[in-house]
Amino acid sequence: MKNIWAVCKKEISAYFTSPIAYVVITVFLVLVGFFFHSLILWFNTQSMQMAKNPQMLQKLNINQMVYSPLFHNISTILLLVIPLLTMRLFAEEKKIKTDELLFTSPLSINQIILGKYFASLFVLVVMLALSGILSIFTFAYGNPELPPILNGYLGLFLMGAAFIAVGIFFSSLTENQIVAAVLTFGALLLFWILNWASQSTGGIWQSVINYLSFFQHFDDMTKGILDTSDLVYYLSFAFFGLFLTHSFIQSRRWR
Repeated sequence: MKNIWAVCKKEISAYFTSPIAYVVITVFLVLVGFFFHSLILWFNTQSMQMAKNPQMLQKLNINQMVYSPLFHNISTILLLVIPLLTMRLFAEEKKIKTDELLFTSPLSINQIILGKYFASLFVLVVMLALSGILSIFTFAYGNPELPPILNGYLGLFLMGAAFIAVGIFFSSLTENQIVAAVLTFGALLLFWILNWASQSTGGIWQSVINYLSFFQHFDDMTKGILDTSDLVYYLSFAFFGLFLTHSFIQSRRWR
């Protein structure tokens, strides 16, 4: 664990001593702030229109009308920014020729991969925590339910963790950071839109394709539904991404 923490600290330092983390976090927060502001304005407009009808007004739910679409918007933003966050992790090591030195050090491959992975997770947690500050306004002036919000953020964290694992794998394949980012984005987008493809199929194939889709599992979590199958899906996806990374790096060491 000490070695993993050493790699993690090194990568966190690399993120915040360069513009990468600051640019990614700033872009993320600006986009989240824009969507949050737009949804709040829309919710207020709906509230004013329904103020004359008490029965309709009681049906207004800030969790469903603001937070559920907000979480979907944030997940789309993560789809765009996570590849930028992970593209350098191994690609940069290859480009500056420090990968051989790293892999011949006393550190194991698992320790190196996990150290880099946890560093990216740290940046993800920082982004989500900062975006959560926006909820202060809704709790100050409204009455949202906390459990569905926490469940939505848990879904964002798990999805982000799976995204990062995929990004690390593609970063290990090439020394070109742009190529790594494009491959990561393409792979994530494919798994994101699988549920659309399932609409043209039927039977067991529709169920299989739906299960493989990121969107299908995340949609339930934005509604406050916590299902163990969703947790297993994201954790398994993250594990598989890290496993592929380990397998590829291991195969390169023995060439």
